Amino acid sequence: MAIINRNSSISEFILLGLSSSQELQLLFLGIFILVYVAIVVGNLLIVISVIFDNHLHSPMYFLLANLSFFDLCFSSAATPKVIADFLRKRKTISLWGCMVQMYFMHFFGGGEMSLLIAMAIDRYVAICKPLHYQIIMNRRMLIGFLVLSWAVGFIHTTSQIVFMVGLPFCGPNVVDSIFCDLPLVIKLACTDTYILELLVIADSGLLSLVCFILLVISYIIMFVTLWQRSSRASSKAVSTLSAHITVVILFFGPAIFIYSFPFNSYSVDKFLSVFYTIITPFLNPMIYTLRNQEMKGAIKRLCSYLVKFRIEISEIFFYSLVPITIHSYKT
Repeated sequence: MAIINRNSSISEFILLGLSSSQELQLLFLGIFILVYVAIVVGNLLIVISVIFDNHLHSPMYFLLANLSFFDLCFSSAATPKVIADFLRKRKTISLWGCMVQMYFMHFFGGGEMSLLIAMAIDRYVAICKPLHYQIIMNRRMLIGFLVLSWAVGFIHTTSQIVFMVGLPFCGPNVVDSIFCDLPLVIKLACTDTYILELLVIADSGLLSLVCFILLVISYIIMFVTLWQRSSRASSKAVSTLSAHITVVILFFGPAIFIYSFPFNSYSVDKFLSVFYTIITPFLNPMIYTLRNQEMKGAIKRLCSYLVKFRIEISEIFFYSLVPITIHSYKT
C-alpha cells in the first residue's frame, strides 16, 4: 500500500457519532453490544453447523457458511470501535486507522457481494437445471466461487484505497458518521478529487446497482420457473428463494443509495450506514435459519451437543476435585 501523503497536516479524524446526548449514547451502547453479540453468535452457529453437520454438506450450505463468515468479518471491521466510542466524549480515529477500517469494510463488502451472486447461480442451477446440479455445482466450482469472492473483494477495495492513501488532508477533519467511509473521507481532502469521486461511484455505486439488477432478474426467472410447477419441493424452493432475495435487498438497497449518490449529503445516510454494516449481518442468520428447516434442525443439534459437552466437562471437573477435597480434609 502506498505511503500516506506527507502534505497531510492532520493525524486523526473526529467522528461525530449518532448523537451528542450522553443518555442516547448509553442507550446505543447497550443496543450495539447486544446486536454485535447476536451477530457473532448467530453467524458462528451457522459456520460451525455447516462444518460439523453432515446434513448440511451441500453446495448451498457451503456458500451460506462463507456468507456468514464474511458477515462476521464485515461487521467486525467497524462495530467494536463504534461500541468503544460510545464510552468516549471525543471520538477519534487515526489517519492510518481510518484507512485500514475502510480497506477491510470494502474488502469484505465486495466479497459478500460476489458470494450473493454465487448463491443466486447455485439456486438457478438447482431450480432450472436440477438434473445437472451435481455435475455443475461440483467441488471445483465451489472453490472457484470462493476464490473469486476473495479476489473481487481485494480488487474492489485496493482499487479505491490505493488512491485514498495518497490524498493530502489539511483540515477540517470531522467525519459525520460513526466510522470512516470513502465518500465522507474523500470530501475532507484538500485537493481536487473529481476523478476519485467518479471511481467510487463506478466501483461501489454502479457495480452494486448492476449486480442488484442482474440478481433481481435471475430471481424473477427462478420464481416464474417454480410458478409453472406445483409440488412440495417447489414450495420449499420458494421459501429458500424468499430468504435469498430478502438478504439481497437488505445488502444492496442501502449500498446503492449510499454509493450511487455518495457526494450528496443526506441526513439518512448515517442511519443507512448503520443498517448496512450492523443490522444486515444481524438479520441474515435469522432470515436463513427461521425459513430453513434443515438449518434450524442443525443448530438445535449443535446446541444440544454443546449443552451435553458442557455438562460432561463440568462432571469431569467436579469428580477430579473430589479426591483433592477428601485428601485436604483428611490432612
